[in-house]
Amino acid sequence: MTAPLPRPTRTDIRIALGLLLLSAGSTFVIGLVDPEPGVAEPWPWGYAVIAAAALPLLWRTALPRTVAVVSVTAATAYYPLGYPDGVVMACTAVMLYTLVRWGHRAFGWTLGITQFLAVNGYELLVGQTFRAEAIGVVGWVLVLLCTGEVVRWRHEYLRADRERRAEALRTRDEELLRRASEERLRLARDVHDTVAHNISLINVQAGTALYLMENEPERASEALATIKQTSKDTLVELRAILGVLRTVDEGAPRSPVPGADRIDEVAEAARSAGIEVEVEVAGSPVRLPVGTDNAVYRTVQEALTNVVRHAGADRATVLVDYRPREVLVEVSDDGRGTLGEPAAGNGITGMRERASLVGGTVDAGPAEGGGFRVRARLPIEGSDERTG
Repeated sequence: MTAPLPRPTRTDIRIALGLLLLSAGSTFVIGLVDPEPGVAEPWPWGYAVIAAAALPLLWRTALPRTVAVVSVTAATAYYPLGYPDGVVMACTAVMLYTLVRWGHRAFGWTLGITQFLAVNGYELLVGQTFRAEAIGVVGWVLVLLCTGEVVRWRHEYLRADRERRAEALRTRDEELLRRASEERLRLARDVHDTVAHNISLINVQAGTALYLMENEPERASEALATIKQTSKDTLVELRAILGVLRTVDEGAPRSPVPGADRIDEVAEAARSAGIEVEVEVAGSPVRLPVGTDNAVYRTVQEALTNVVRHAGADRATVLVDYRPREVLVEVSDDGRGTLGEPAAGNGITGMRERASLVGGTVDAGPAEGGGFRVRARLPIEGSDERTG
């Protein structure tokens, strides 16, 4: 059972009916106004051939190749039959243009050249004549086919341009989402580093104050003063982070990002918790990129927080070694250490993520001879300016 023909589009109906009226009307007018001797009567078979050339264009969109073969063949057969010259060839022009315009290039060019050769070859073989108008006809065929090529190329160019713009817009949206995700992750790390470090110190100092309240009130007072200062610093940092969240669309942050120049503050906070901290700086300090500078600070902060909370250590050493291509940050203690690899908590994971964002690495694990060691290698990119 054959499939039914697809429903014609409105455009195809207009084109088919317009060409039918134009072709049949031109044939009728020519036969009426300028009858030539020897011209065959177009009724009924001449008009039937015209209908065979025009009406298949109802399915021009659905079946372009099939319609082109039928329409071009009917239009080509019309002229050797001796009927009045009309504009039946307009059906051929529309279909050849359609083929090339819609990408059936080889088929359209082959069909157009074949039709020209068939019409003029027939006249040459049968009538032993060659009309000069044939040169003009082939010129118009070439113009028609080239026009289809140009329009097709322009359409493809515009479509590719739209796709490029859509892709650029999608890529930009993805980049904005990625940056927003990275910013949320950075803020989460900052909150964790700030809260975990300072709250741990507050907890240790509060325990110390309670223990010394009765027997050594002066030391208890010092512990409470440390709690006050630490809580104040915590609030300041949290306000700064929340300020970033509230001013996402504004320019640069209003407060500087903490860096290596504030390591002594972190060390002093750990000393106030009862840990003896020694800070060593090796090499010639350089002005670090902002991301690297912040990673140095946060690595030391998180490592000393872990010393205060988990290590049970009496002493810790912080080493910042400025090398030609990298800065080495090492924090070691004399505490309990761990058996094997440490558990992957937020602290160590955060240090590794910060380091990876600037192209660095972090190793954390038991140190030889006891204790625990965190070692970060952070690259220095194009920073030769000395801080003095």
